[in-house]
Amino acid sequence: MVLNYIWIAFFILAFVFALGETIFNGNIDIWTQIMTSSFDSAKTAFELSIGLTGVLALWMGIMKIGELGGVIPFFGRLVSPLFSRLFPGIPKDHPAMGSIFMNFSANMLGLDNAATPLGLKAMQHMQELNTKKDTASDAMLMFLVLNASGLVLIPIGIMTYRASCGAANPTDVFVPIMIATFIATLVGVIALCIKQRIRLLDPVLLSWLVGLTALVSGIVWFFSTLTPAEMQRYSSFLANIILFSVILAFIGAGLRKRINVYEAFIEGAKDGFKTAVMIIPYLVAILVAIGMFRASGAMGVVTDGISGFVTWLGFDAQWVEALPTALMKPLSGTGSRGLMVDVINTYGVDSLVARIAGCVQGSTDTTFYILAVYFGSVGIRRTRYAVPYALLADIVGSVTGVAVAYFFFG
Repeated sequence: MVLNYIWIAFFILAFVFALGETIFNGNIDIWTQIMTSSFDSAKTAFELSIGLTGVLALWMGIMKIGELGGVIPFFGRLVSPLFSRLFPGIPKDHPAMGSIFMNFSANMLGLDNAATPLGLKAMQHMQELNTKKDTASDAMLMFLVLNASGLVLIPIGIMTYRASCGAANPTDVFVPIMIATFIATLVGVIALCIKQRIRLLDPVLLSWLVGLTALVSGIVWFFSTLTPAEMQRYSSFLANIILFSVILAFIGAGLRKRINVYEAFIEGAKDGFKTAVMIIPYLVAILVAIGMFRASGAMGVVTDGISGFVTWLGFDAQWVEALPTALMKPLSGTGSRGLMVDVINTYGVDSLVARIAGCVQGSTDTTFYILAVYFGSVGIRRTRYAVPYALLADIVGSVTGVAVAYFFFG
């Protein structure tokens, strides 16, 4: 519903700005520019979707091997000591805990199709323990904030879009996104632990938080000792060796489970192909609206105003062009992806602002969509403090995404 209003607003604002340009500046060519942009944007959306097909089929195939090979349950067992502390109201042997582990593991691996049904199942189990059926429990709130913060180890979607747009190194945003999404999740978890009075000094919880923070800090420190050229080179090396190791590990897990890895890959690749075809109308819809909005001059008025203010404050203002992506992210994943692609098409896939948009896009998940789907699935009407804490993670993720993009590519 939110995306519906935003989509309509793009067309109305484009018309209003174009009408003003015609009346006050006598520019009648603006209408030609807007319609030309609509055709070009529709063509770009289709070509982009076709370009996504191969890469998406590849990774969906690899992920299917990992799924059937038992990688997700492995991640569940790995994080169980941490999650038993974050969800103290759920018994360790309750089915809710297993679904939460599985959802979290699927999210970290970028398996959106698997994560959503697992998340809905987790909400149903938590609702069984909930004494106030129309009000979100503490466990539900923690679960929603973890999902909204969007912790992911492998940002397949961002890398796929960058590859289809012709990036020289599509994986160069891998490490920056990993840092941004980790910090967003860390802040969200700590804030919610304080709110719910979960003991942060618990040895297990503290060791997990400190250990993961130390790991990410070590990565940041290592890259801070490098020159910009070395930073990009080693970032690319680290990203690619991790991704290749994941492929080998998933295949190894499949062989260990004695599944037909080739058939599993084909099954997943078919899903990737279907996904690429399914997103064509969505991309056409959002890119045409954004293209007409930009061609009318409306986008320029907004970003120029903010850029002028940021420059006046003495800061670099290139990141402002990625601001629409950050603002759209909590509302619509499709909309924010469209804005990211618009930035890529406008400034080039390897430009600083395109990389900033990619880091912002990958830093968190779609907050209001998650809240609507997960709470709606179990009839929760009173969401308590879910929105402000989820938005806190969103804001931290976006700010960190901008910062790490400047750190690695600026």
